[in-house]
Amino acid sequence: MATEPRWDKAWPLEAVENLVADFKGELHDVTDARLAAEGFLRRLARASPPASPEHWNDVLLVVDELAANAVQYAPGHFALRMRPTYDGIHVTLHDTSTVPPTPRPFRPGRPGGIGWHLVHTLCDQVSVIIQPEGKDVHVFLPW
Repeated sequence: MATEPRWDKAWPLEAVENLVADFKGELHDVTDARLAAEGFLRRLARASPPASPEHWNDVLLVVDELAANAVQYAPGHFALRMRPTYDGIHVTLHDTSTVPPTPRPFRPGRPGGIGWHLVHTLCDQVSVIIQPEGKDVHVFLPW
């Protein structure tokens, strides 16, 4: 006999407060964004541990890449938002550039060229929404 879902019980992730963090867009803000993401992941792990230890590191690597790209290619502030989803984590990074990210060829010995590829490899879904005042990069990662 199948059991019906219990809609009267709260979803355990409702107790996890979404991360909303704004940064000036300075170089040290990449580290600050990572630290904010780590705090969010600690709270999330108490309510719902990751299915694999690698998921924790993957989320932090993606946040690092998105924040570093914002600092390097978009003048001014950026905002990081993170929220749990039913089966993972939704990360949004807003910056002031209206130019969508594009993959660059990786060339050994030259810096850069691998970050956007990493983001697409580690995330279940990636989308970019261009707005008049900048862009939002939305990524969904497993947890």
